[in-house]
Amino acid sequence: MSRYVVFLFSMIIQVHAFAQSESGLDAPLTSKIDSLVRHAIQIHAFPGAQVLVAQGGEILHHKSYGYHTYDSLRKVEDNHLYDLASVTKVTAAVPALMYLVDQGKIDLDDPISDYIKEWKRPSKRNITFREALAHHARLKPYIVFWQEAQKKNGKYRGRTFKQMPSEKYAIKISDSLYLHTRYSKKMYRSIKKLELNEERKYIYSGLTFLLYPRIVKDLTGQTIDEFLDQIFFEKIGADRLTYLPANKFPLSEIIPTERDSFFRHQLVHGTVHDETAAMLNGVSTNAGLFGNAASLAKLCQLYLNYGRFENQQLIDSAIVVEFTRCQYCEEDNRRGLGFDRPPIEYKAGSSYVAESASESSYGHSGFTGTFIWMDPAHDLLVVFLSNRVYPDRGQRALYSSGFRPALHQMIYDRLPTETPR
Repeated sequence: MSRYVVFLFSMIIQVHAFAQSESGLDAPLTSKIDSLVRHAIQIHAFPGAQVLVAQGGEILHHKSYGYHTYDSLRKVEDNHLYDLASVTKVTAAVPALMYLVDQGKIDLDDPISDYIKEWKRPSKRNITFREALAHHARLKPYIVFWQEAQKKNGKYRGRTFKQMPSEKYAIKISDSLYLHTRYSKKMYRSIKKLELNEERKYIYSGLTFLLYPRIVKDLTGQTIDEFLDQIFFEKIGADRLTYLPANKFPLSEIIPTERDSFFRHQLVHGTVHDETAAMLNGVSTNAGLFGNAASLAKLCQLYLNYGRFENQQLIDSAIVVEFTRCQYCEEDNRRGLGFDRPPIEYKAGSSYVAESASESSYGHSGFTGTFIWMDPAHDLLVVFLSNRVYPDRGQRALYSSGFRPALHQMIYDRLPTETPR
């Protein structure tokens, strides 16, 4: 582990499983959280939400609010599942890669081309896992793959989409849209051919997160969903973190995401909202995971415990430190490996985290209106889940209202003075 920056040797780490009992925040803070969330619902920032706050492994606040949609027919309950969107990056790709590093199957400074042969071309040959995970690899942000499959007249090209399923067109996108089973190969080729940005600086890119499931499968023989269930989710009791939720849970327990009017032309409900992940049959590491606040918090607590759950060290503590520290701060990139981190210079109104979040804190947000944040300086985690894109992604009151940083700061302002370790 000599190549990793490790500061744990001077620390005594007390580890604990995620406590199931609520000790409770003080009544004024609980009331403020309730008021803030309910106001956000009133201004249509989202129709419903789940909020969970834990410190020292004990739940301080855990509550569901509002309804699945604005028709107020089905209340959000604690066991209901939200589409996590890009939070998937740090709850699927990150734990999987942490484990592979721990097992010596990959090195963070290995070129990705050692594992993805198509990347042997000169422009991408030397891009490392570290650079890609920190969004510091000159990669373009994304490719709109479903639009790439269209002709100028709007019709889909051959061997892309059909309106009816068949043996070759077996990937269901919607009730009237089915993708060719081999189209993923074209997607990977498009990533391979994409030119790099000229300047080496922080640019958020999800492209390599489309490739990590392939690497997991090649190195372990398991699909990413099988791997995560066996190595992490089942062990920590995160029984409501899952891909393809409609295969496991009734739709009544899954929050609808969006009325898609331009690609699927139907309500996205029980299937991944992200179009690219949908084209990968719903299983990717850029998006695709669904979960509730309780299960998600268990994985967050595993990170705060430096990879330890009860008496099991699931990930080496030094690896957790390496993934969560700032990688390229000297180049004005605040990111860890997969994880987001606080701004290098905080500017009110431009960040989704609290100004009081410590320099050691980390987390991620998701397009659908999701947010997790962990702060080892306070042994604190916050989970917020919503479907802010309902009825459509034009709904931006979650951002314009400053809801997430307000919620986050409110929690910091009323924390106990001592961390309950």
